[in-house]
Amino acid sequence: MASHPFFKWLRKNLLLVLTVSSVLLGIALGFALRSSHLSPQTVVLISFPGEILMRILKMMILPLIASSLISGLAQLDAKQSGKMGSLAIIYYISTTVIAVITGIFLVLLIHPGDPTIKEEIGQGTEGKTVSTLDTLLDLIRNMFPENIVAATFQQVQTKYVNVTPVITPAHREKNFSLAPYIKATVEPAPGMNVLGVIVFCIGVGIMLSQLGEEAEPVVNLFVIMDKVIMKLVMMTMWYSPIGIMCLIAGKILEIQDISETAKMLAMYMVTVLCGLAIHALISLPLLFFVCTRKNPFLFMKGLLQAWLTALGTASR
Repeated sequence: MASHPFFKWLRKNLLLVLTVSSVLLGIALGFALRSSHLSPQTVVLISFPGEILMRILKMMILPLIASSLISGLAQLDAKQSGKMGSLAIIYYISTTVIAVITGIFLVLLIHPGDPTIKEEIGQGTEGKTVSTLDTLLDLIRNMFPENIVAATFQQVQTKYVNVTPVITPAHREKNFSLAPYIKATVEPAPGMNVLGVIVFCIGVGIMLSQLGEEAEPVVNLFVIMDKVIMKLVMMTMWYSPIGIMCLIAGKILEIQDISETAKMLAMYMVTVLCGLAIHALISLPLLFFVCTRKNPFLFMKGLLQAWLTALGTASR
């Protein structure tokens, strides 16, 4: 019985099966408990294991990026590590640009949201100014953070403020009229600057590879750290089915009116899901095929566990 192909497959993909089951169980549990009219405190307790999962995953991001990038690049020779570092940055920027273009295309095509709300916003006195140049400059600024410690919890973003000029008596005498204008300022914004951390870690890894034997103690430290973090990640993955189930169930219980919420967010959900599908099933596989000339879907089979975990945790 144990040698049956199904049981072999189940043993090999047990974590994947548990993750899929947790998503389905979370949806079923959330809808089943809605009729009980649970108190807000009870809903918080149901969501609590999922909250712990989110905290653990966020805690792992920085050490995982740092240890994997630095240990990987430091063990290559200088020429290889420089090439790998450049490719990593190019890949990150390329996939970001592709995702942005896909999102803009879908928004212009589907037009998610209530048209009356957009008309009301258009009639208002304030509008959000967006500059393509400033967005590009922000991307480059975030690649080179002025403080690597601050980059672990904040990034920079261009914001626009309305400035009303101060009219002095000299201006009044000369009948000057100064109109209000919009001023662009670079300010910190909450959220980890992943791009800046990646660039910094790539630079450290390349420099360690160039130092050779002199840097072996530091390289060994990051290699061991990478192994430790991967073991912690695997332990977290075995806990993730419980967290994902609680996250989804709690989120469903928090919604006051599901039908009304579905009506409001229907087109938005369609837009997001279409964008994710295009990016994951068309854009990234095409980029993989262009770079490697190999079947991308064979490679992507190993990513199914990560996709399902992202689907469940993003429900928060």
